[in-house]
Amino acid sequence: MKKHYCKIIIIPLVALLHLTTSLTPSASACAACGCTLNSDWESQGYSTAPGFKLDLDYLFLDQTQLRSGTRKISPGDVPLGKELENYTRNNIATLGLSYVFNADWGVSLQLPYIVRDHATFGEDHDEYDTSSTSSIGDMSLIARYQGFTSRHNLGVLLGVKLPTGSFTSKFRSGAPLDRGLQPGTGTTDLIAGIYYFDELGKDWNWFVQGSVQTAFNYRAEYKPGTAVNLDAGLRYTRFKRIIPQLQFNTRIVDRDNGNEADTSNSGGTVINIGPGVTVEVTDKIASFVFVQVPVYQNLNGYQLAPKWSLTAGIRVSF
Repeated sequence: MKKHYCKIIIIPLVALLHLTTSLTPSASACAACGCTLNSDWESQGYSTAPGFKLDLDYLFLDQTQLRSGTRKISPGDVPLGKELENYTRNNIATLGLSYVFNADWGVSLQLPYIVRDHATFGEDHDEYDTSSTSSIGDMSLIARYQGFTSRHNLGVLLGVKLPTGSFTSKFRSGAPLDRGLQPGTGTTDLIAGIYYFDELGKDWNWFVQGSVQTAFNYRAEYKPGTAVNLDAGLRYTRFKRIIPQLQFNTRIVDRDNGNEADTSNSGGTVINIGPGVTVEVTDKIASFVFVQVPVYQNLNGYQLAPKWSLTAGIRVSF
């Protein structure tokens, strides 16, 4: 196989941003609240070479656009009794450490650090309140196996998200911050997925992946909605060290549940397109940058969504 084709990093992290797979470090079941980029693929793809890999990814996601269903709305469209959010600004750095045992097995650990600023007018639309949180988020531990074929290009993922992030942050007024905006969910979640990748002619290769994240339990009267991620990507490898890429990422999220959940204003479906490029700086160091733009959004209730998001990262093999 070509060196640049079969580089298998198990979940090198993003931001994360998604955890891995395309799971996001965001703590909420808001479909538009996190990066959907597939971090298995963006940071130089897949490698069967044994050893450690260290990843540092950064996500910037600025939610300023009010949406309901499939349409953009104005503040005046949000009725009294429904929270009128102003903005949610996310800066998320994710540190990841992965180890490939052999061509079949690997494991990765991911830990996000979340800086999130939020502002809202509340349900009466007259009292302005803000919050600013800076904290580690929920850690993920994920294993992969891809020994089903001789080419090692079909694999499965299985792991857990652990409740390491805080879920007790408050607004500046002292009121509890919405659980969907907390750095952590407080729950332990199952993560499972399946992926396949292959060549497409001389200078092209592609991948598809599906994954699910679902909470095992409620915590403090809250349970995040189950999230399904469907991803597909295409890479052009002729330039060797400079690899243009394009991803299509779909995220389908159920509503949050529990007395502390904002059930009516959570969950939905988002489809993003993400052009980007990976650069092999050296044989041991690779960097990447992607911009994602939503091409379809169908959000439950009244939610804030981004117009675009930026993900960048670096990976070091040793």
